[in-house]
Amino acid sequence: MRVPRKCTPRCYQNRVLPALMKRHVVRLTKFDYRLSNRLDTDLQKLRCRVNYHALKFTDSIREMGEKLVKRMRMKSKHFIALHLRFESDMLAFSGCYYGGGEKERRELGAIRKRWKTLHTSNPEKERRHGKCPLTPEEVGLMLRSLGFGSDVHIYVASGEVYGGEETLAPLKALFPNFYSKETIASMQELAPFTSFSSRMAALDFIVCDESDVFVTNNNGNMARMLAGRRRYFGHKPTIRPNAKKLYRLFLNRNNITWEEFASRVRTHQIGFMGEPNEVRPGRGEFHENPSSCICEDPEAKGGGDLGTQGQISVGHKNGKENNTRKATPEVTDEQLNEDEPDWLDSDYVDNEIGFREKVLPNETDTDSVGSIKSEQPELEEMFSD
Repeated sequence: MRVPRKCTPRCYQNRVLPALMKRHVVRLTKFDYRLSNRLDTDLQKLRCRVNYHALKFTDSIREMGEKLVKRMRMKSKHFIALHLRFESDMLAFSGCYYGGGEKERRELGAIRKRWKTLHTSNPEKERRHGKCPLTPEEVGLMLRSLGFGSDVHIYVASGEVYGGEETLAPLKALFPNFYSKETIASMQELAPFTSFSSRMAALDFIVCDESDVFVTNNNGNMARMLAGRRRYFGHKPTIRPNAKKLYRLFLNRNNITWEEFASRVRTHQIGFMGEPNEVRPGRGEFHENPSSCICEDPEAKGGGDLGTQGQISVGHKNGKENNTRKATPEVTDEQLNEDEPDWLDSDYVDNEIGFREKVLPNETDTDSVGSIKSEQPELEEMFSD
């Protein structure tokens, strides 16, 4: 059965319970993110025990995922995971245009027709409203602006990127230490998984979950679930592009200096850097912000070791965070509604499609990990190797 989005307890009693009583077992597809956010605290806590403790990947997926993480750690003690989400199905679903001319319009338009409920899109309006994924180059420029040097190691979680190597080339130029499951595992190792998009996504999920910094390029389900899981197990940051604000900046980037561009990126990203208090408890999707399940550390209420606003700090999987934290800017209701694209279903729409079927920053300024600004001491220490 597929239940309606945001199904309430009464909805489950009326729709699901009769089927369960009659057939003794039901399988609910796309279940968790269709569960209402408005549940009793005890039910939310039960939900966390299920999501974060009871549910586990099969042994073969977990073991392969752990191998990938280990191989990334062998290359560098710390690494970033990037959920690029720039496959053809994602771009078609978003209704965005990336300058590929009639060929792009024809190819993506044909894929978009698979979803009968989608309207004719206005690509310029979608991008202006922050509803388009950033290009790989734009993601790279954002990360360099945030202080990540060219020798930082990046694991890219992705299916087949639209435009292939030509599209990826600018990102690889910015971050030459560029890896994916296909580059750090053999074809033989991946053979049990390659025919199943969900299994390949599960491998990426494990590596992203274990990364020191997770960067998402959309606000879909996988990104939200990872953000919530990383909040729940201590605190590890999840960076989300403020696409609505960055859109205007990228349009102008050739008309301003690199220093000014980078400064504006850092300003726009305040509130989108994955700090613990960016979203008030109870706001946002529950699986992105499982606040009912996160115990408050009394020692963490007072001071702050984050330095300036907009920085990120890495917590620990033992559930304890740094002893002190400075209050960080809260994301307002307006930002929740306007700055975040509504891509709730986009991680799961025809995901098989993606599997089957000019200005760089001055290298002397941002070439090394040492260029991570002193105002971000945690990042500087983390990526100093």
